[in-house]
Amino acid sequence: MIEKVLIANRGEIALRVIRTCKALGIKTVAVYSDEDTNSLHVKKATESYHIGKAAPKESYLNQEKIMEVIQSSGADAVHPGYGFLSENDDFARLCENNKINFIGPSADSMNLCGDKMECKAAMLKAKVPTVPGSPGLVKDAAEAEKIANEIGYPVLLKSVYGGGGRGIRLVTNDKELREGFETVTSESIAAVGKSAIIVEKFLEKTRHIEYQMCRDKHGNAVHLFERECSIQRRNQKLIEQTPSPVVDQKTRERVGELVVKAAEAVDYTNLGTAEFLRADNGEFYFIEINARLQVEHPISEMVSGLDFVKLQIDIANGEPLPFKQKDLKMNGYAIECRINAEDTFLDFAPSTGPVPEVNIPSGPNVRCDTYLYSGCTVSPFYDSLMAKLCTWGPTFDESRRRMLTALDDFYIQGVETSIPLYKTILRTEEYKKGELSTDFLKRYGIIDRLTEDIKADKEKNKEAALAAAIIHSEYFKSRVKDSTDANSTWKSRL
Repeated sequence: MIEKVLIANRGEIALRVIRTCKALGIKTVAVYSDEDTNSLHVKKATESYHIGKAAPKESYLNQEKIMEVIQSSGADAVHPGYGFLSENDDFARLCENNKINFIGPSADSMNLCGDKMECKAAMLKAKVPTVPGSPGLVKDAAEAEKIANEIGYPVLLKSVYGGGGRGIRLVTNDKELREGFETVTSESIAAVGKSAIIVEKFLEKTRHIEYQMCRDKHGNAVHLFERECSIQRRNQKLIEQTPSPVVDQKTRERVGELVVKAAEAVDYTNLGTAEFLRADNGEFYFIEINARLQVEHPISEMVSGLDFVKLQIDIANGEPLPFKQKDLKMNGYAIECRINAEDTFLDFAPSTGPVPEVNIPSGPNVRCDTYLYSGCTVSPFYDSLMAKLCTWGPTFDESRRRMLTALDDFYIQGVETSIPLYKTILRTEEYKKGELSTDFLKRYGIIDRLTEDIKADKEKNKEAALAAAIIHSEYFKSRVKDSTDANSTWKSRL
């Protein structure tokens, strides 16, 4: 049984894992870079170890150093969180070779999931529908161009070693394809040192809907419902919600069966996510498996009543799933907003620096997973995600309204944030009606609407400030008058 877990990560996900481990009586080991000396996860863990300089390759991506700490600390398991080494099959194999319990899938399964072409072939064999595209890797831009003309533009050029929205280019003609091929190749080589590209048909007005999948070491598999992740920018998710407004129970069960098939096809164990594109005609197409705990897992926890990290640890311990598919029910509606340190009006450029003061929202059915505290620093070395703000309600609209209130309460001094953007999105009629698509920001001119909202808020605040000034002025006048009257009475008594 797992007794001590090293968390090979930082920030809010490290804190999330620590929280569950504490509840289970499991000791935790944190690792940190020079940049994270004063981070909360360092203070909250049972033990903490310095692993290197701020740059990820010298700290959180340094497999050998992390393994050294695992062994010296006596940890018998490692939780990779998300990002960094979480989907690195070499690291998973390193753990396996050193008899360390990796809380996630096996190295072989992770390798298969990470190779988009091999994974796609496994899905086709299991009769899980995939997006039309190249039958294998394309050797050069000329072959990609030939396939693109056969299936019809627009198409996506995708690196099989990409992930998290990176290594993908949308192209609409031969010229863009040739330029995009070079870009995707360069990005892939820069990220992982190698490149391999596939071509896929770009489906217009699609939704990005993913399913949480779960499979134990005894072959028992279930899905833990869907999440709608369509609101994105540059293939990076911004707002997620569950359930999806276009998935009824019949569809949920039908696609859920495909998810279980997908998990079995790659011999997946532990928790993972099967991602799909839903075309405008209602058809679902598999795109990839994320072989890790997903960023947006909290909203699935809120509607399922399950602790996913506990479930991960139980599966890693070899325990069978304590439920069957028929035992699982969705309850209510949950929304997550990713609070990023970004300047929306500077093309979402990162915003970093000290955070002198922060107010984190709370209250019934409000959850905020974050590393922020007053006096902390948002680092330029790591991802811009500062917090995951989640709300739950018995109805979608109650969850939405609760989120708007929580966003109003969230104050982060010192850096630009995505909070104003989310307020604008959540107030739109399109969002309220569930008219979502992966091009939501562009399709509905959200940035222009945000600009108008900010102007309106400034005018409203200007009027409020003027009213406050008048009230203060009148109050001051009355105090002066009262003081003068009081003084004249006192003098008359002399």
